[in-house]
Amino acid sequence: MDLTEIRGLRLDVISEEGEHQDLSRGSTTMEMFNLASDRAGRTLQRFSVGTNESFRFEPCEDNSPSPTGAADGYGDDDEVFKKGEPESDIVSIRNRLQGKVAEMENFAGHLEEIFLTVEENFGRQEQLLEQHYNDVLQTLSQRYDERASELEEEKKSKLESLYSQLLACGQALGNSKELIETAQETYRSQDKRLFLKTVMPIIKRFETFVKEDVDLTLSTSLEFNTPLADLSDVTTMMESINIIPAPSAPVINPQMPNSATQTTLHVRWSLFSDDTVEFYELYYRPVLEDMPADGTGAPHESRVKVKETHCTVMDLLPNAQYELWVTATNTTGISPASEKALYVTVPSPPVIKQRGCSSCPEAALIRWESGNTNPVDSYTVELREMGSDGTESSITESIVAVPTCQCLIQLQTSRRYLISVRAVNVGGPSEKSEVVTVSTTGTFFHLLEDTAHPCLSISEDGFTIFYGDEELPISALALDDNTFTRCVAILGDLIPVRGRHYWEVEVDDETEFRIGVAYEDTERNSYLGANSSSWCMKHIRSPTRHKYEFLHNGQSPDLRITVYPARIGVALDYDGGTLSFFNANLGQHLHTFHCHFQNYVHPCFSLDSPGALTVHNGIQAPEYTLI
Repeated sequence: MDLTEIRGLRLDVISEEGEHQDLSRGSTTMEMFNLASDRAGRTLQRFSVGTNESFRFEPCEDNSPSPTGAADGYGDDDEVFKKGEPESDIVSIRNRLQGKVAEMENFAGHLEEIFLTVEENFGRQEQLLEQHYNDVLQTLSQRYDERASELEEEKKSKLESLYSQLLACGQALGNSKELIETAQETYRSQDKRLFLKTVMPIIKRFETFVKEDVDLTLSTSLEFNTPLADLSDVTTMMESINIIPAPSAPVINPQMPNSATQTTLHVRWSLFSDDTVEFYELYYRPVLEDMPADGTGAPHESRVKVKETHCTVMDLLPNAQYELWVTATNTTGISPASEKALYVTVPSPPVIKQRGCSSCPEAALIRWESGNTNPVDSYTVELREMGSDGTESSITESIVAVPTCQCLIQLQTSRRYLISVRAVNVGGPSEKSEVVTVSTTGTFFHLLEDTAHPCLSISEDGFTIFYGDEELPISALALDDNTFTRCVAILGDLIPVRGRHYWEVEVDDETEFRIGVAYEDTERNSYLGANSSSWCMKHIRSPTRHKYEFLHNGQSPDLRITVYPARIGVALDYDGGTLSFFNANLGQHLHTFHCHFQNYVHPCFSLDSPGALTVHNGIQAPEYTLI
């Protein structure tokens, strides 16, 4: 069985185990969820975007539990819960088992990745070795051809030299043979005169032949010149198989979502080559807003040495940008540095503005401050419902991708909610802010201190205003565009939600006041009720009686109130187009304005004489206000 078959079998086993675990976990999860949902009768919520661009939560329809339990198959489970562990313990055990299964799945996936990586590395090394082998063979073949050609040329030269020497020897032998034969013929001759005539030339020829120097040594060596072959390039190639080149520059990956905490960053990088790396060095430093472009005066850089292509950097600042780069090192040398990348830690938790939050029976407006110097991408608002006994629901609803530092949330009437906010950037979500409790029993708001006349003082809890008779210095009368200048008044921060709103005002019978509603842009240098953008109830104290006027645009109907209202209820109905006033102690209707409010209005309060006034809100509207 080869490596490919082994890997195939391993992958099949992993796949079958994963499918079995998914089916088992899915079945267990559905059974436990149905059991918990049917037994406890809990109702999940979902949210959607309404027409007023706020988030609306609606109940999901759950299947009601069977009266007997047997029809749903849970009759036996009741006995188990009575005799065995509580439901919460079973859910906890199930969650731990699911966590273990997830860990084993992740480990199996990691092993599979390692298996594939080893095989890929082996394939690359085998291909590289084969390439080196072919290069060496090609070089040796080239050297062989060159050396064979040189030997052939040397052989040809030797043979030509020997052949020339052989010809010379043959010619000398022929001459000597001819001379000897001539001498013998002359010696045998009987004619003495002929002998004497021919013997002298023959003797001279003998003398000449003897004087000739005949070279009897070989003109060339029988041995071939065999110098050592220059195989230095082959040696270099053989050695290059074991020589590792210096790595190329790594590439830092862009920051992944949820890859950071307030003090840590998880950084990943890649090496787009087959380089061998012993270790990596990750460099990082914070990015300062006023850091010069040339890098002078930059903060000290830190360094982390790791063997993997990822690293978690610790002990960082929250919501801070960091500049990172990495180098790769092996036995040959260090790679060039990668291009610098910017990572950011998650933001600090936002700070909910307690006096910036308001609510009504159908919704809540939550405002907060970012609390971060660097901008964040969005915010997530989380809320949990509180039971009548003060217990918190285990279900947390989330409103994500909130772009600004406020969120209008549609809620259910007569409930209590715990609301917190998280800031989110590319690194991930921050820790949640401090929790604020919101009740939807009635309308709740705070006073807008930036609209208050300088002569007004506000109590520590923010619901009582005072108007003293002492004179203020001129420096204390510094006014801005949003401050009331003529009328000693202040506005309330009513939630911008149409529907019904109700609040009450506690007043002193010796204090002259104006209470009602006004548009946000009502004239600051005018009295409440004296213009077309405000509606109010006015109390005038005379020596003989209490006089009440209901003013809008400076006009009031002719009404007479006989019983002084120490606590006045104000009911605003956007849909019905009414603003009503009541004696809250007696449940007595005093007056109703009929007007189609084109824009959202704010509660308004004014003191025309020294005294105090207390606002009571967050209370349920009495039935007598539904007129």
